[in-house]
Amino acid sequence: MNSEDRAFLTGLFDAAVQAADPQAALAAHLPERPRGRTVVVGAGKGAAQLAAAFEGLWQGPVSGVVVTRYGYGCETEHIRVMEAAHPVPDEPGLAASAALLEAVSGLTEDDLVIALVCGGGSALLPAPPGDLTLADEQDLNRALLASGAPISVMNAIRAQVSDIKAGRLAQAAAPARVVSLIVSDVPGDDPSQVASGPTVPGTLSREQARTLVRNWRIELPPKVADWLAGDAGLPPDAADPVFARNEVRVIASAGISLEAAAARAEAAGIPAVILSDAIEGEAREIARMHAAIAREVATRSRPFDAPVVILSGGETTVTLRGEGRGGRNSEFLLSLALASEGLPFAALAADTDGIDGSESNAGAFTDGAAMARLREAGSDPLALLADNDAYTAFERLGDLFAPGPTGTNVNDFRAILIR
Repeated sequence: MNSEDRAFLTGLFDAAVQAADPQAALAAHLPERPRGRTVVVGAGKGAAQLAAAFEGLWQGPVSGVVVTRYGYGCETEHIRVMEAAHPVPDEPGLAASAALLEAVSGLTEDDLVIALVCGGGSALLPAPPGDLTLADEQDLNRALLASGAPISVMNAIRAQVSDIKAGRLAQAAAPARVVSLIVSDVPGDDPSQVASGPTVPGTLSREQARTLVRNWRIELPPKVADWLAGDAGLPPDAADPVFARNEVRVIASAGISLEAAAARAEAAGIPAVILSDAIEGEAREIARMHAAIAREVATRSRPFDAPVVILSGGETTVTLRGEGRGGRNSEFLLSLALASEGLPFAALAADTDGIDGSESNAGAFTDGAAMARLREAGSDPLALLADNDAYTAFERLGDLFAPGPTGTNVNDFRAILIR
């Protein structure tokens, strides 16, 4: 890929991330100061940056605790920042869940709880219910991640197997008022789905969660399956009066970020189209759909004329078939490059939080000549895709995209440039 295209695509990613900047997102959504205390709790890959931004904006005393992924913390003055593992929870995550519940205990109706919630919080807040253990919750997360189920399905199941998710943290804060300020990383921006809704009760029943497990053929760990088969520890009802005074505000989302990227492209003289901010499905299949559109544009000038940049967001999934390295954005790109080989395009796909899966990159770049170069380097791209080893493919090409932690998370960002 030439340096001009790489710089252009990076600029679009930067515009998308800047549109979800914590300080700008929070500034327009701060509630009035309470008569009592202000306590901040939060979870997600951008929770520390949200906490720091909140401290800079809030006029009055504040305390609290947030949890973020290892390496994603930042300096704060009054709000404690804890770090834990993602995507599979660990012991520090257990300690963080306990710390958040402790922070909201013993409050009064004059107190205010600010919940700063963004993507990644589900794994960062393990709180196994009943006689389940951390190992059981770890096994559950592994099963969900390997299943290929969309994030909405995974979070609906997680919400049933927790002592903190699905509104339980807000329930523990009663009678204090809870204002949830949410950076959405889920298609459709349902706030109860972000981080499995620690302060926002969901609407799915236990039976509906069991149906999702059956429909997606998810192989749950035996102890988790036994828990889900019963009716112990049901999530609170969204209509419960305990939530009556609470507010929920989505302060940043994929849609807003894609619009900012489109504006950046058009300012550079390249028309932009947004397919959707809520695309879900198997990464390699979604890539083939994008490739078909790119081929129509490049060869038949439909449904758009070139030059154009095609933007999309949402969250794809990867059903693990092999033992390779890589995340959903890297797998999307490898499949896209194979399906679009020879076309005059350049593309970037990356997670807006700066990490794609469990590797150090956010995603990668590719173009119509990438697969030929990969074969010249002695690698078989089809074999790498079959082994879920997209990271290795783009590492060998020198096309990994690694901006580091961005401080926000509004899900996947995809841009395909056709000159």
